[in-house]
Amino acid sequence: MELYFENETDYKFDFDAVLVATNVINKALELHDCDFDTEISVMIVDNDSIHEINKETRDVDKATDVLSFPNIEFENPGDFNILKDDDSYFDYLNPDSKRIVLGDIIISYEKVLSQALEYEHSILREYAFLVTHSILHLLGYDHIIEEDRIIMEDKQKEILDLLKIY
Repeated sequence: MELYFENETDYKFDFDAVLVATNVINKALELHDCDFDTEISVMIVDNDSIHEINKETRDVDKATDVLSFPNIEFENPGDFNILKDDDSYFDYLNPDSKRIVLGDIIISYEKVLSQALEYEHSILREYAFLVTHSILHLLGYDHIIEEDRIIMEDKQKEILDLLKIY
């Protein structure tokens, strides 16, 4: 997995944000038996920027903690057989890198800080949670329907527990 990471702000986490994102994403891909070489981009922004992106892309006029822009429409969450059984494999391939593009993750560092305080856990844990939440969206999970929410939350917990991020 190739991670393209960009921090659009002056804020610096007191942990290695690239390493944490890489570990979370790799664990999620491992749990889903992904044997494709993949790439994902993660961008750290401020509340104003994520507000603007949220408004432009989702017509939601407020800041949010994380936005996920998946590149693949999975029939079943995390089931990479869709790429094995279909010529659509090439639709998701970066022609330059020859990797499958899973999508983009955008995180508001200000929301990471405020939600860590609100939920009374570490900034590291909140950041890792948001990356976990977002990679699961890129893998086709959602939480609109209660049954799907429970499945997604269980996966989030499993990934964070395996990485010993509490």
